Amino acid sequence: MSQDSSPKPPAVHRVLSGIQPTGRFHWGNYFGAIRQYIDLQNSGESYYFIANLHALTTIRESERLRQLTLDAALDLLALGLDPNRATLFVQSDVPEVSELCWLLMTGTPIGLLERCHAYKDKKAKGLTADAGLFTYPVLMAADILAYDANTVPVGEDQVQHIEVARDIAASFNHHFGETFVMPKAKIVASAARVPGIDGEKMSKSYNNTLEIFEDVKAQRKKIMRIVTDSRPVEQPKEPEGDHLFDLFSLFANAEDRETMAALYRRGGFGYGEVKKALADKAEAYFAEARAKRAELAGNPAKVQEILADGASRARKKAGEVLARAKRNCGLT
Repeated sequence: MSQDSSPKPPAVHRVLSGIQPTGRFHWGNYFGAIRQYIDLQNSGESYYFIANLHALTTIRESERLRQLTLDAALDLLALGLDPNRATLFVQSDVPEVSELCWLLMTGTPIGLLERCHAYKDKKAKGLTADAGLFTYPVLMAADILAYDANTVPVGEDQVQHIEVARDIAASFNHHFGETFVMPKAKIVASAARVPGIDGEKMSKSYNNTLEIFEDVKAQRKKIMRIVTDSRPVEQPKEPEGDHLFDLFSLFANAEDRETMAALYRRGGFGYGEVKKALADKAEAYFAEARAKRAELAGNPAKVQEILADGASRARKKAGEVLARAKRNCGLT
């Protein structure tokens, strides 16, 4: 096998991550993933994609998917993703990844996919799992391997997908020679559980989210309806583990957090005070991003230009990796 058939050791730190446009982004998306995207775009090369192919496993309305994909781009750009420092693109605009997915699929054991959490959980609930959900981890592996990514920032619940990608890459490398860079998961330390308005994990599937860019007045009303316990006003309360305090802590600096914690422990306050403080903090925190999003929404051609440029850059890299994989396995 010729020397140029093997991947070169990454000369730079290369980060890759994707986010599904299955609904408007909420606080859990931001603090669990998007904020880390913004931080990591300053270290080496960064590829961030809007995973509309993955979203097809749950969204069956074409216009809704198109709108959510555009909304995702607007949100990410407004929140600080800089197209001059990171490559932002839509997953389906890089067809090389889908072709690479098939190459990987031919050597992926069924047993490996049967052990994946998303598939197991759906089957355990008696729900119908389609081929898209079953093979979802292979497409995710292609997403990662197509860009020679060596770092994939994830929450703990996504680590299994990185392990599957490594297993698939190792098998391909074993059969056809060194082809893929082996990715490593970067556990996002701050991707702690963000509670929803009912105290459960914030999730679109639980219908308990606080969206980043929803109407400020509507959001304030939602915050005021956050579920709390029925302890009397005068009773001291432990702040740690209280989901309302946890939400406040996402936005508060250390001094404000300690002041609020002291109020909890002293007692003599109503949860309404905390809810108002939370609403004020959240509104101020996202005010700049909200203004930037409104500006971007007024220039959709500019957003499409950014996505097209990102796809062009992503296709260049993915094309190099696909050509290497096809050559090594005998397709060219």
